[in-house]
Amino acid sequence: MKRTFIGSAVFAVVLAMASLAQTGSTAQGGGAAATSTTAASTSGGVKVGIIDIQQAIVGTNEGARDFEALQKKFEPRRNELQNLNTEVENLKKQLNTQGDKMNEDARNNLVKSIESKQKTLQRQAEDAQNEFQQQQNEIAQRILQKMAPVIDKYAKSNNYGLLLDSSNPWPQGPLLWATQSVDLTKNIVDAYNAQSGVAAPAGAKPAGSAGSAPARTTPSTTAPKPAASTTTKPPAQ
Repeated sequence: MKRTFIGSAVFAVVLAMASLAQTGSTAQGGGAAATSTTAASTSGGVKVGIIDIQQAIVGTNEGARDFEALQKKFEPRRNELQNLNTEVENLKKQLNTQGDKMNEDARNNLVKSIESKQKTLQRQAEDAQNEFQQQQNEIAQRILQKMAPVIDKYAKSNNYGLLLDSSNPWPQGPLLWATQSVDLTKNIVDAYNAQSGVAAPAGAKPAGSAGSAPARTTPSTTAPKPAASTTTKPPAQ
């Protein structure tokens, strides 16, 4: 999954958390201020933590299950695109190796066939990419909406004054540097899993060890698309 996959869904979860925080402050009144003062005096300042939101989403049992299901759903279309891509490449090879031996009509027909199939491939790949991205974002947004109160509860229960998203490294993201000891990604994943009740998919790996930053590998949520070579044009007539 690309690091941009959560996109506008982040704004939804930020708004949700802001609403929760405001509600909590109104309900607690002076108690909320007292909690903040206690946290500051205990740590010598505002207690700060980081969460890799993208890894948290994928790391939940629900996320692992749903993204894996999405991959399987698009597997037939990926295979179709790969087959069409192979067909186009074979026609290109035929044109390169036999084009100078063909008569003009045969060569023109082959070139037109390549161009037609290549346009079809490009169009189908773009359609699949857009559809995959849309469904991927829907999964992410759904999980983020349910993760917002989990994060809010965890932050309040542990007297955190500030949480930052570490999904995108600086300068794309707001986080310049942080020690691994302040990474809360696994804590949030564990809290979410406990609340959701969704069992871990078979063979799923844990979302990192406690107190350590999650792996920075890109999750396997790439949309089906043809090989880059499909964008090349057949030799000019």
